[in-house]
Amino acid sequence: MAMNPLDPSSYPRRSELLSTGRTYHFVDTGSLASPSAPTLLCIHGFPDNWYGYRHQIPHWSRVARVIVPDMLGYGGTDKPRDASEYSTKKLCADMTALLDVLGVQRAVVIGHDWGAFVSWRFALWAPERLKALIIFSIPYTPPRTSYVSVETLAKIEPAYAYQAYFANPTSTKEIEAQLPLFLDAMYGRWKAGVSPTQGDNMRNLVLGKLEGKKVERPFVSDSEIQYTRSQIVDMNGPLSYYRTIKYRFDEEADAKLHTRSRLPDDLPVLFAYGTADPTATPSRIPATRQFIPKLTEVKLEGIGHWVMLQAKDEVTAKVLGWLEEQGVIAKAKL
Repeated sequence: MAMNPLDPSSYPRRSELLSTGRTYHFVDTGSLASPSAPTLLCIHGFPDNWYGYRHQIPHWSRVARVIVPDMLGYGGTDKPRDASEYSTKKLCADMTALLDVLGVQRAVVIGHDWGAFVSWRFALWAPERLKALIIFSIPYTPPRTSYVSVETLAKIEPAYAYQAYFANPTSTKEIEAQLPLFLDAMYGRWKAGVSPTQGDNMRNLVLGKLEGKKVERPFVSDSEIQYTRSQIVDMNGPLSYYRTIKYRFDEEADAKLHTRSRLPDDLPVLFAYGTADPTATPSRIPATRQFIPKLTEVKLEGIGHWVMLQAKDEVTAKVLGWLEEQGVIAKAKL
């Protein structure tokens, strides 16, 4: 059966118990491409699931084996209660274990939103497992040499204000009580002058104080948002990612990760972001250029955060074209 973005059941999925002790649910297109084809490991963000890559999987699977897990805390994957289980070191260990169970030595890792942050860190924790790196939306942040709380970050950079709200445990029940409204806001297009990332806008939205401040969600249908909603058992797991900042700092400090902040010279990296995305903070983009020697940067003009949905055809084609240029895949036909 052909994969249909409007029919989640048409995608080949399974679950595996990993050597890390966690069970992951994931899409695996397997042998649809040539046995010698590369593997693309696609990592989603918040509050998404494997379905975030629904438009890309059918096209990419013609030239590669495509693996798209529900990340920890989402969908059919395990959902630990303790926030420390969601540190990027542990998530990268899970991704390495997933490649192991699939018999894949090296992969092209693709990440969006939190998946982008995990993917950037995968390049530091497990560079030997990478053929190439493709990042959507979130610029590179090198490991810090001193701890900075999310509350302090929000004061320094107003675009982080929503993260301070998500990091607060009170946000869990508040968002769960207004999940349909919250998801509409996440996948909607906000009106000019009202940023969901700044100030108290996110909490006010959840509490119903900002209704009418956003427009409709033109790139996600009712059935698509309903499927996404059905895959959220509760918000503890998804929000735990925002509650790991101290765990992440301690793990990276112990490993002296800041001493190898620069990605490998021979690792090809594609960084694509929407110019209307409030999370692609301009102040962080120079660091991406500074620490990534082999960088290709793509600006998607007028596109917001959900690049795989809002610019689905352009993103699908740009990734295939770039992988051809890097010699990772043979010439593809869309």
